[in-house]
Amino acid sequence: MWHYATSVLAKHLAWVVAVIVVGAGAGGVGYLVGHYAPAASPSAVANSTLSIVAAGSLAGQFPRLASLLVNETPGISSPVAAQDYEGSLDIVDGFTGTGPVVKADVAALADFRLAPELLEPKYVGYEVAFGMTPEVLAYNASIPQFAGINEANWGWKLVNAVAHSGLPLGVWNASTDPNGYNEIFSMELEGAEYNGSNTSVFGHFYTNSPWKFAVPVANPHVAVFEHESDAAELIEKGTVAAAITYRSYAVANHLTFASFNPIVGLDANNSTALADYRALSTTITGPTGGNEKVRAAPVIFAICVPYDAPNAALGLAFLHLVLSPQGSAILSAGGALTPIDPGWLQESATSPPPVPPVLAPDVTAMPGWASALIT
Repeated sequence: MWHYATSVLAKHLAWVVAVIVVGAGAGGVGYLVGHYAPAASPSAVANSTLSIVAAGSLAGQFPRLASLLVNETPGISSPVAAQDYEGSLDIVDGFTGTGPVVKADVAALADFRLAPELLEPKYVGYEVAFGMTPEVLAYNASIPQFAGINEANWGWKLVNAVAHSGLPLGVWNASTDPNGYNEIFSMELEGAEYNGSNTSVFGHFYTNSPWKFAVPVANPHVAVFEHESDAAELIEKGTVAAAITYRSYAVANHLTFASFNPIVGLDANNSTALADYRALSTTITGPTGGNEKVRAAPVIFAICVPYDAPNAALGLAFLHLVLSPQGSAILSAGGALTPIDPGWLQESATSPPPVPPVLAPDVTAMPGWASALIT
């Protein structure tokens, strides 16, 4: 059973520009750290396409990163058709064969535990954690009951707004998208841990105990299953009153949102937060179709280059860009994500592959508190 458990740009103002060449057979993709140079062997990448599969909540940042790489590296492209943004558990299913087949040069997941627990060592050999973002409540500001909402009162404000507006809370499928189980944990933490209540916010919108298989209440005016990628449109059109989602998604889609207590938002890693997270779990349908337990953990995004990447050199070039100062600036724009600099490297424990030397300046070992959450 598997268990899920500030801008850095200023730090790099004095960096030394160096040429890095990523080898790919006889050729490779060459670029400057921070400003990209023509390919070392243009014929090696001519007409190559960078393919990306990533968590839906990265759809506001990754296309910009891909455009930067394409614009400054002759001979490559990354059209919309080559970029797929969906639930991270659906992505995992595509690699393992339980869902539509996934083949991509890079894969980025919204839970850093997924690749080590479900994809290593068969499909990937390592991952790099590159960013964090908390859960927030994105809401329709035209609903009067949301007036004055803040991190201390958002739970009962949400319940009150749904009750009076007749518009439901949009919820996500925890078996396909980590945000589905993360919203459950934020509800539990707010209601049971930080709002002085014996009943969690969870109980207003879900049936069953939170550690069992969570099912939204059977009332379309209270909670409805939706796709997270549709959250912005659903909120703006008044189809739902609100949704618990990642700050990165709310910022990218210009949504009004209320921030949470850092622990409630799964944005903390101190001893108190980690103890609170260890006490929480829920159940989802796992990759093999059976019920699996998921535990709470900070929201940390990670990226990897799969073994069968069609263009591994391009994947590695994109990964390096994600970890560069330019990448950090794009990820952190508007406060969307907090870049992890340097990235946290995690390698397969059973058959660690050689991590490309080009990554050495960009990464450091994953801290012990984070690696301890991977089972």
